[in-house]
Amino acid sequence: APISMVETIVNYLPEYRSDAHGQVQRFEIEDDGDFVYLDGQLVPDRRGKPFRQWRPHIKSANDIWDEISRVTKLPGVTGAPKLQPIETRLVMLRTGMRAPMGIKIKGPSLETIEDFGLKLESLLRSGAVPGLATATVNADRIVGKPYLEIVPDRTAAKRYGLNIADIQQTIALALGGTVVSTIIDGRERFDVQVRYAREMRDSIESLEETLISSKEGAMVPLSQLADIRYVRGPQVIKAEDTFLTGYLTFGSDPDHAEIDVVEAAKAFLQAKEDSGELIRPAGVRYDFAGNYQAALDFNRTLAVMLPVCLISIFLLLYLQNKSVTTTIIIFSGVMVAWSGGFLMLWLYGRPGFLDFNLFGINLRELFQVSPVNLSTAVWVGFLALFGIATDDGVVIATYLRQKFTELKPIGTEAIRAATLQAGLRRVRPCLMTTGTTLLALLPVLTSTGRGADIMVPMAIPLFGGMAIALMTMFVVPVLFCMAKERADRKTA
Repeated sequence: APISMVETIVNYLPEYRSDAHGQVQRFEIEDDGDFVYLDGQLVPDRRGKPFRQWRPHIKSANDIWDEISRVTKLPGVTGAPKLQPIETRLVMLRTGMRAPMGIKIKGPSLETIEDFGLKLESLLRSGAVPGLATATVNADRIVGKPYLEIVPDRTAAKRYGLNIADIQQTIALALGGTVVSTIIDGRERFDVQVRYAREMRDSIESLEETLISSKEGAMVPLSQLADIRYVRGPQVIKAEDTFLTGYLTFGSDPDHAEIDVVEAAKAFLQAKEDSGELIRPAGVRYDFAGNYQAALDFNRTLAVMLPVCLISIFLLLYLQNKSVTTTIIIFSGVMVAWSGGFLMLWLYGRPGFLDFNLFGINLRELFQVSPVNLSTAVWVGFLALFGIATDDGVVIATYLRQKFTELKPIGTEAIRAATLQAGLRRVRPCLMTTGTTLLALLPVLTSTGRGADIMVPMAIPLFGGMAIALMTMFVVPVLFCMAKERADRKTA
């Protein structure tokens, strides 16, 4: 198999020592906090302290990968992008590559594809593309695998009365072997294969001494009947859309979105072509491929689903209130929540956000505060936010409508008094609605297990949007009061 097919799987221990059921174990400690050992073993104690198996500076699985990448740096050796085993299979099914991003180079010959891929590799490794991890840039070395070629000499074979089939049969027997019998052991069958001993076929010199029997019984060395040599050939031949194909793979830095990196790399290579520094051979073309294609597909879907979602929410609110004005007032909660979601994303990118300790725990580390890209998970979180952002508005507007139907206030003072009375009665239900949602999101924001890389970005805009959505307790009554005062002035 070619080098590009090599996989390295890293299995790491859990952060704290656990039992067979995955429960964190606690062990006895001394007064100074050190663990107590008995016969070289830790002493279990339910009131003790969990034993941490990671080094002090390792805080997450990403830190483990960064540490491995740091200590395995060697001159002339490139790194590799980090992928989970199942994620690797999904990426391969989607793109054929073992990397989240890459370039597919198609051309008329493998040599041309390899040469052009090496040119792209040298350009991308220059560090001019922001967000691209230069250590992971690696183009396929397609041609370079040694092949043993045995080219029969037809004139020499004819001289000894041999044909090509005789020579090929002897070579197949000597190198590959042939099945001469079968061993039967109960229901099992084992083929008996006969071929030359390893020392008689492990070098060109040994193969040249292979004897071929002519029809007259003469034993002719293979060196007199064929030319034996090593040649350079392809490690693997890949083709897509009837074109020979080679891959150039790369990864991105943690703080950069894959789409942004691909767009930057595409613009960089196009600029090199326009300036003449990169010359594309005739018949060669390249296309970017990888996980970002799924993000592009989602963006196209999002362009349809986002307005459909907002329109559906608006229609449902209208069917309940039977008033466009009231519906718009309640719908304002979506805009308020939207701003809260983006505000929370902005705060997660600020260096000092939540950078303090509470009960000896650093909140920045607990909530895994770091810059968040606008990924698919984030937009899914926004879509979920739109569905629940109008809850407080519906609760307040419904009671306001009922209160105005009951009191039928006339005049500015009466309208404002009725609004204040109704608004105060709905403060507690709104706080309970928002509070339960925020409390339910806290375990998601602090999760670190499998799937956390998807759930945490999804929960961040939800949390920020619902926290800011409390403003609807003030926004909806004020807008509702303004609308009623305006209607009252028109009728006066």
